Amino acid sequence: MLINKLTVPIILLSAAAMFYQTACAQEAPSPQQALQNFGISAAQIPNLERGEIVGYDVSETSEKELAIGVAMMLPVGLPQLADYIKKGKLNAGESDIVASGMLGHNASIDSFKKFAFTEKMLDEAKAFLEAEPGDEFNLSKAELDSLKSLQAGLEDADNKTLLKTANHKYREFLLHRLQAYKKNGLSGIAPYSRDGGTADPSAELHTDAVNSKAWAHYFPELQQAWLHYPAALPSNASEQFLWLNRRVEDRPTAVLNHRIIAIGAGGGIVVSRQFYVGHSYNSSQVVAGGLPFKDGSLVFYSIRSSTDQVAGMGSSLKHSIGREQMKKEMIKRLQRLNKDMKLKPAPVAVEE
Repeated sequence: MLINKLTVPIILLSAAAMFYQTACAQEAPSPQQALQNFGISAAQIPNLERGEIVGYDVSETSEKELAIGVAMMLPVGLPQLADYIKKGKLNAGESDIVASGMLGHNASIDSFKKFAFTEKMLDEAKAFLEAEPGDEFNLSKAELDSLKSLQAGLEDADNKTLLKTANHKYREFLLHRLQAYKKNGLSGIAPYSRDGGTADPSAELHTDAVNSKAWAHYFPELQQAWLHYPAALPSNASEQFLWLNRRVEDRPTAVLNHRIIAIGAGGGIVVSRQFYVGHSYNSSQVVAGGLPFKDGSLVFYSIRSSTDQVAGMGSSLKHSIGREQMKKEMIKRLQRLNKDMKLKPAPVAVEE
């Protein structure tokens, strides 16, 4: 079953790298208020104070969605945590990331040149060129029609030509999806064609944004900009776009990611959405942050990820298994952070 590394985006703690920018929150939450708003119970505070990693519930909005949150307290100040993030150490060891890159204002098809089907991925490239509606690839009707128009000219093509054509066409799709999103926001995300229907990442991400109520209380302007992107961002927020090529279910998959960071003297938050994913799941949203907490820092993050694989018959069991797999991967990220800070191993709190 799916749902492990793919749903744990590499940005989970990027907020900490910018803790000294001007605040855009209406009011700075106390750590106790933030814990409550993000669903961390008062009974879990002693666990946090002992350095344990705790999990907390995040409401799921459909039978396709998996959602979970985890948090821990580090006995280090925010400056030390920020320095760790700035040096790029957090993402070290992400073995499932084949390649990645930032996407600037004037991104072009060359911005995706490191995304490529190699000779070892020839079968995957051929399957892409012959793609049909279904869940093997997340492609729109227009994208599938574009591929179909190429097929007659590729009947006698050699492998080198097939790879070159597949790579160029996939990069073209990525660029067009990036441009459509930057121009029209969520409404610019084309649905994925399925056998007998569609999957709609635009609607999924809209629902995620609407239900982002915990942090919206403190960052209302940011929440509205997130919901209505490309509406203007608050003057003290920054955004980034990036692409990833990840190994998901032992297959290469392209991911387009948008993240916005807002930081205040009392903490910071980063919201991130994967608005295009090549296969296996539909979309993902992350809310992550850090807050001063007693003599250290509280680190927390939550993920909402939508996938057709947990819907239908046996949905309840699939959700339970999926959440647990997600949680294990999220815990590994926090434990590695703890280790890199040369702290004692971070145990996982026993759930009662």
